[in-house]
Amino acid sequence: MKELICIGCPRGCHLKVDEENDYRVTGNNCNVGAEYGRNELINPTRTLTTTVRLTEGVHHSLPVKSASPIPKKDLFKAMAELDEIEVKAPVKCGEVVYRNVAGSGVDIVATRDLD
Repeated sequence: MKELICIGCPRGCHLKVDEENDYRVTGNNCNVGAEYGRNELINPTRTLTTTVRLTEGVHHSLPVKSASPIPKKDLFKAMAELDEIEVKAPVKCGEVVYRNVAGSGVDIVATRDLD
């Protein structure tokens, strides 16, 4: 039995996930908690937020995030890949700056406009 605090909504329910009983979730007050509890044990994911180097602009770094969550096991590989790239200014918020990070199929997008 694994105990988690749900971050799917503001309630912060204390979940218990029974790995031996088909990942049965208890303690949730909504369906979001049940889904979160199962996914956190079967395939945990996180949204990656970081900065990458920016060239030809006033600023030297660009804030970015993954367009959708990536597997938690791939976070360090993704960070290593992003540490190697440089993005040329200007960049618009939402613009894809790196595709298929860590082989996850998820793109990295800018989170602000920078000239």
